[in-house]
Amino acid sequence: MLEGKLKRCFNQREGERPRPVHFYREEEQTSGTGRTVRVPPPEPVPAPTPPLRLWPHTCCLRAPNIDPSALEGRGETNPALGVCCLEKSTFSWTRNRIMEHPSQVPLLEKMQEIKRRGAIALYMNFMKSHSCYDAIPTSCKLVIFDTKLQVKKAFFALVANGLRAAPLWDSKLQRFVGMLTITDFINILHFYYRSPMVQMYELERHKIETWRGDSSQNVYLKCSDHILISISPEASLFDAIYSLLKYKIHRLPVMDPESGNVLHILTHKRILKFLHIFKTKVPTPAFMGRQIQELGIGTFRNIATVRQTATLYEALAIFVERRVSALPVVDEQGKVVSLYSRFDVINLAAQKSYNNLDMPMQEAIRRRTSFVEGVIKCYPHETLETIIDRIVNAEVHRLVLVDRADMVRGIISLSDLLQAMVLTPAGIHALWSS
Repeated sequence: MLEGKLKRCFNQREGERPRPVHFYREEEQTSGTGRTVRVPPPEPVPAPTPPLRLWPHTCCLRAPNIDPSALEGRGETNPALGVCCLEKSTFSWTRNRIMEHPSQVPLLEKMQEIKRRGAIALYMNFMKSHSCYDAIPTSCKLVIFDTKLQVKKAFFALVANGLRAAPLWDSKLQRFVGMLTITDFINILHFYYRSPMVQMYELERHKIETWRGDSSQNVYLKCSDHILISISPEASLFDAIYSLLKYKIHRLPVMDPESGNVLHILTHKRILKFLHIFKTKVPTPAFMGRQIQELGIGTFRNIATVRQTATLYEALAIFVERRVSALPVVDEQGKVVSLYSRFDVINLAAQKSYNNLDMPMQEAIRRRTSFVEGVIKCYPHETLETIIDRIVNAEVHRLVLVDRADMVRGIISLSDLLQAMVLTPAGIHALWSS
């Protein structure tokens, strides 16, 4: 039965008569001079290569160097196609048999390489097989601002709801026009704090459309980006990760293509948590057990930090110039003592303390309303699996890599992890593209 399937697999097209599988070998014949001469076999007429079909209980491998006699009747080969077809039950037997024949080592190396690549692509394939709709939680909070809302009330609403961004709705255009983020607030504070033309208390009376609305009205935030980057709920999580990293954004609205409504705001943290929830159903690749320093995942050079004696305005300048989302706060010896993120800046709006940006970082950290239990650290010898478990369970956006002396050695962010686990196996390096 296996022989019949092989013949159909290699030699038969739809509507054609079965053709037998031929093996060719050199023959010897005696010439008139008494010498034995090797006569090469006649070149067979190459038949059109049929599409390769996989039949139940069989495995087909590209194995042009397999010796048919080595199979001992357990399968057949077709040298014309360079294919070896085996019963799945004898696949492991053949692998061990190959080890006994040095000439078959290249095949084993190819098999191992295919297996290694398959393990690396596990998370990539997982993200491609799940849509953005799958990652939307059963119950979630979504806050939308009208562009006519006062800036002061908008940032108060962000603080009250523990949010970092909200979609903006333009009632005149009847569509979503952008996102109001903490980055907008930081840019405003940094640009106008020491400006002699505008007083800070005047800005809070303005509406959002003055800051981020139509370009003709955008007086105070000239560099604002008005392009709303969104994604369809039917799109894959792989596409969502690519958009987040390519455009260097932290919030990706999932929009209904028919109604234009925002269904959810997708983030790096939500995507990684979604994978973490289903980790028991996905085989664990071997690289998850490797040390983080060996994998080289993260940022290890030119790390942005701020001293605890520096002013809050200096920290805002680093946020704007370096485009980082958090700053490790270090003491005089360079040891990390805390972490100050962009989200912490929003507390200035709630406390109305944005008129005093000359306060030291020690004071700014002390005034944070949200409780922060130190800085979440990791160490070079810890495995990637340990790193992911810690960052997901702590519900943070990054870990500070330190040595035994608590000196900052790197930053491992959610973007770094998603790039290494999902996009790098696909040959995409969106995180480092300009």
